[in-house]
Amino acid sequence: MSVREEFDEWATAGKDRGMEDRHWHTAKHVLARTPVEEGDAVLDLGTGSGYALRALRERGIDRAYGLDGAPEMARNARSYTDDDAVGFLVGDFDALPFADDSVDHVFSMEAFYYATDPHNTLSEIRRVLKPGGTFYCAVNYFAESEGTHAWQDHISVDMTLWSRDEYREAFREAGLYVAEQDAIPDREIEIPDAAEFPTDDWDSREAMVDRYRTWGTLLTVGVSP
Repeated sequence: MSVREEFDEWATAGKDRGMEDRHWHTAKHVLARTPVEEGDAVLDLGTGSGYALRALRERGIDRAYGLDGAPEMARNARSYTDDDAVGFLVGDFDALPFADDSVDHVFSMEAFYYATDPHNTLSEIRRVLKPGGTFYCAVNYFAESEGTHAWQDHISVDMTLWSRDEYREAFREAGLYVAEQDAIPDREIEIPDAAEFPTDDWDSREAMVDRYRTWGTLLTVGVSP
């Protein structure tokens, strides 16, 4: 099954709203750090329900573009806003439909690892960013966060499992200066007392703490020279 087919099914089943609810725990902290200003153009890769762009529009950005590989995701996202400054496109991460040096900031939450060729995707991001533009890449699925590795068993498309170091190296190879890398903990997920483990999803409280509090969301920030 392709990425498009997988996430079309998710959108049809209404899972896009569930993704938004879960991701917001840490996405809101990533968005708060994004240095957007009035008049900026922002691209959201793997936009899902479009929640990130709706939040950023409240900060005064001029143009907001949400790109998703699944037509049903993009269709749902359009239905969640009547803001004419927010547009949703169906497209491929490996060939971004934007001109060189045309975007001020790129944001991606829990989507980058679905790229067929992540190195090429980074090169495309570097191409469309204006000088001084930023790429805020947030992922929960990465090598150090062992509690997330089983996700690949539950999805039919291949996912890229990079370490923190591999993210930094790939950003640099694409010509992006790595300005920041940080683990943002999810402090909103409730973690039961140790006596309540094991649960259906977790063998131990330590494993759940490691997933949500220790590693949470990996944020890597690249800046276009």
